[in-house]
Amino acid sequence: MKFAEQEKRDLLNAGLIISLAFAILLSGGYKILLVFEPKIFMAFIMAFFTAGLGFLLHELMHKYVAQSYGFYAKFVAFYNMLWLSLLFSLFGFIFAAPGAVFIKGNINKEQNGKISLAGPLTNIILSVVFLMPILIFNLSGIAKSFFDFGLTINSLLAAFNMLPVTPFDGAKIIAWSKSIYFLTLIIAIVLFVSGMLL
Repeated sequence: MKFAEQEKRDLLNAGLIISLAFAILLSGGYKILLVFEPKIFMAFIMAFFTAGLGFLLHELMHKYVAQSYGFYAKFVAFYNMLWLSLLFSLFGFIFAAPGAVFIKGNINKEQNGKISLAGPLTNIILSVVFLMPILIFNLSGIAKSFFDFGLTINSLLAAFNMLPVTPFDGAKIIAWSKSIYFLTLIIAIVLFVSGMLL
């Protein structure tokens, strides 16, 4: 993949800020400002390798598939939304829109659908990766929390992005193939529910 210098900075900044937002959320929100605890560092590492990685790989796969078709594709961070995510995390919730991949070219419906599918499909694969140790090993403590959170956040990202309205990926996927849209959505929901039950 080819990256512009500003794009590299945007990817790095988006990954770090969204990871920090989830770390604050995992550490109790605004309470971390009142009584600082070292657990914020562990929470950041956990957030980066679950939520941060999920967001970044989601966007990078959009870019990869778009570039494989020969289109110009560039990630742009939404800094206003990133700062809002950081602010919201202090109050116990996150509405995350760290950025998006902008694509230029004569894109047909199938190409657009496949480019859009790459993001949620990446989160589904990550969800399965986080699910397998939970099913195979008798995890507890921080290890169980890590894999639980990875499964939950990535399956939620997949399902949320399948909303069939613009600008979400689901709108372009359902316009291309309804069968692939519903299969992907069902898998994402099943994985999310599994995370809640395990």
